Amino acid sequence: MKIKDIYKKAIEEGKKADFRDKKEIKWKLSRTKEEYESLSDEKKEFFDKERLENPYSDTRILHGDPDTEVKKVMVGIDIDGEELLLADKLGDIDLVISHHPRGKALAGLDDVMDLQIEMLAHYGVPVNIAEKLLKKKIKEVSRSLSPGNHQRAVDVARLLDIPLMSIHTPCDNMVAEFVEDKLKKEEPRLLKDVLSSLREIPEYREAEKIGAGPKIFVGNKKNRAGKIVLTEITGGTEGSAEIYQKLADVGAGTIIGMHISEKHRKEANKAHINVVIAGHMSSDSIGVNLFLDKLKDLEIVPCSGFIRYKRG
Repeated sequence: MKIKDIYKKAIEEGKKADFRDKKEIKWKLSRTKEEYESLSDEKKEFFDKERLENPYSDTRILHGDPDTEVKKVMVGIDIDGEELLLADKLGDIDLVISHHPRGKALAGLDDVMDLQIEMLAHYGVPVNIAEKLLKKKIKEVSRSLSPGNHQRAVDVARLLDIPLMSIHTPCDNMVAEFVEDKLKKEEPRLLKDVLSSLREIPEYREAEKIGAGPKIFVGNKKNRAGKIVLTEITGGTEGSAEIYQKLADVGAGTIIGMHISEKHRKEANKAHINVVIAGHMSSDSIGVNLFLDKLKDLEIVPCSGFIRYKRG
C-alpha cells in the first residue's frame, strides 16, 4: 500500500460516514470549483487545489513521496517533534500519521466546519439558523488559526525525511456514525444507561481505567436522556455556544461530545440539555481504529494518546 492509497482511502471512508447527503458533498466541491475558476491566474497559483477533490481540508499528505510503499506506520492523536524524533530513532517507520491536523491541514481546519451546519440540520435545526450561527464561529476559528506555527511538525518531518500525513475529519465522521448507530440500537433511557453503553466500547473502557472515561458534564445519572444528538463529535472543532437553545427547541435532550469548553457547558445547562463527554483521546482513537481496520497488511505502532484496538 502506498501513501497516496491511504490518503484516497481516508477521503473515501470519510464520505461514506459523513452525516451530509452525498449530493451535499458534491455541491460543496462544485462550489469550491466555481471559487477556483473565478480567480485570476495569479491567485490560482496559491489556491489549495486538493480542495477540488477532497472535501476535508484537515486531511492531507504533509511530507513525503505519495508513491512511497508503506508497511509500518506510527500513529498518534497528536504528532509533534518528539514523536517524529521517536520515529527516527525506531528507524523502520515508513509513515507517521497524526489524527489532529498539522501544517496546511491545520491552517484549513475552519473549512471543514461547514459540516456542522448540515449536522445540526440533520437533527432538526433549520439550516438557515445553523448557518448564521456557525458562520460567525467559523470566522472566529479562522482568525485564531492565523498566527499559529502550523509548519513546526512538518519542518521536523522534512529535516528527518519522515513521511507525515494528517487524517482528521474522516476519522471523526466514522466515530460519530459508530457511536450514533450503537445508541440508536440500544435506546438508553437514563444518562446512567448512556454511560453504560459507551463504556462497553473498548477504547472508552480503556480510558476509564486511566481516569479519562465518559463523564456527565451537565445533568445527573438519573436524568432521562431524551433525544440523543452527536453534534460535538465531528466538524473540525467546537462550534457556536449559541446553538444549544436551538437544539433544545427541536427536542434534543442529551448531547454526546468529545470535549466541551466551560462557556459551552454553561449554555447547554441554561438550555436544560444534558451533556455527556465521552472523552477526547478515546473518541479520536475509535475513529482512527475504524479507519485503520480498513487498511490491510500494515503494522501499526500506536503513540501519543492513541488507544489501538483492532475490530473484526
